[in-house]
Amino acid sequence: MVNFEYLVPTKVVFGRNTELETGRLVREFGGHKALVHWGGGHVRDTGLLARVEESLAKEGIEYVELGGVVPNPRLSLAKRGVELCRSECVDFVLAVGGGSVIDSSKAIAYGLANDFDLEDLFMHKVSTDRIAPLGAISTLAGTGSETSNSAVMNIDTLGDRMLKHSYNRECGRPLFAIMNPELTYSAPRYQTAAAGTDIMMHTMERYFTTEQHVELTDEIAEGLLRTVKTMVPEALADPRSYTARANLLWAGSLSHCGITGTGRVADFGCHAIEHEIGALFDVAHGAGLAAIWSSWAKYVIHVDPERFAQFAVNVWGVQGDFHDPMTTGLRGIDAWDGWCRSIEMPTNLCELGIDPTEGQILEMARGAVDAHGGDHVGNFLKLHVEDVVNILDNAR
Repeated sequence: MVNFEYLVPTKVVFGRNTELETGRLVREFGGHKALVHWGGGHVRDTGLLARVEESLAKEGIEYVELGGVVPNPRLSLAKRGVELCRSECVDFVLAVGGGSVIDSSKAIAYGLANDFDLEDLFMHKVSTDRIAPLGAISTLAGTGSETSNSAVMNIDTLGDRMLKHSYNRECGRPLFAIMNPELTYSAPRYQTAAAGTDIMMHTMERYFTTEQHVELTDEIAEGLLRTVKTMVPEALADPRSYTARANLLWAGSLSHCGITGTGRVADFGCHAIEHEIGALFDVAHGAGLAAIWSSWAKYVIHVDPERFAQFAVNVWGVQGDFHDPMTTGLRGIDAWDGWCRSIEMPTNLCELGIDPTEGQILEMARGAVDAHGGDHVGNFLKLHVEDVVNILDNAR
């Protein structure tokens, strides 16, 4: 087990009607005027926006609105948000939505607290540990951005080629996260499935490690994966199942707050590859991950077949063969593919609905490696450009 630091300072307020606490929490963390940042019109149509703003008003907190966040959030909108905050003397950023809204809010909060261009931050030309006060109200279980240190943005301001980059700093964790499972009831079927896949992948990117003797962290990760495996189909069958939605919402946070990676070095090679797919084809993040994971897994399984066998047995209930961990591991990969198909998630690029050319595959492979500033991406197996090309080719 490697040395690690673990700190998640976000105050989580979980349960029914917790959005009514918004004003109190903004006041508690020093806010006087808030930017209420959101995406589609459903937050207004369901009455959530009105309840949030009424709660702010009761505490005497002024606010301005900025909607329009889309999946794979655009940096251009975040830059507009920074300008609005400065012109309106906003001192608190409040995200009301899913991961894209929360990530966009993080970008705005970074921009509000600093003088550099946001492009430079997400292109890793500058760095900072300064961010404006930020809170989140989650409306979708998936990215875990409400407690994570990560923000992922699509950079649409640097020419014709869209770029999808992340910025990860501990200061990027929101001060509070309001998590009412009932707010996720209205999530569409496809979005629910894609978000559930994202939860799984956030844990699997940390689970597949070459570090030995991380038994406790393994138990936490495997329990989370088994829970999500069960709860996604339940939420799809009954979108208003409080049990399923509550478990998924909490699992989303635990999957990406860092706890499932304690004591080991995470991989995140699949995320780097999917960011390139998402930037080029604008697909749902969880669906993009589902489309490439088994190709990645089959490409790297030789590094540690026993770890894949453990995944197969402990998460998917595959009958273990101690004399042949490779076959057991491959059956676990097949079980993952079967689960994805059962929730209507893709298991290859064709099922994702894209058919990249050889030139696009090479472009994505180079982008995945270049975004990490070295000659490779990932840690379970260090993937160079030619490796990423092979994985994408196999995923077709």
